[in-house]
Amino acid sequence: MLRTLTSVPSCIEHERLEFELSEVRMRGQYLTRLRSLSSYERAAWDRRESKALAELVDHELEHGCNG
Repeated sequence: MLRTLTSVPSCIEHERLEFELSEVRMRGQYLTRLRSLSSYERAAWDRRESKALAELVDHELEHGCNG
């Protein structure tokens, strides 16, 4: 029973991290549809996307969770 309880938060965390990555990507796509991004804005978006992806990958490696 304890094992089941610890696996649930892992899956919730995975979903949260996937949502975060998706949200970063969507925001960037919407912005680029509205206007051209400056090099500073593009770099900031790339950093946020890389960070979100790294957090998701780290979580998958640490917990063996794939959603």
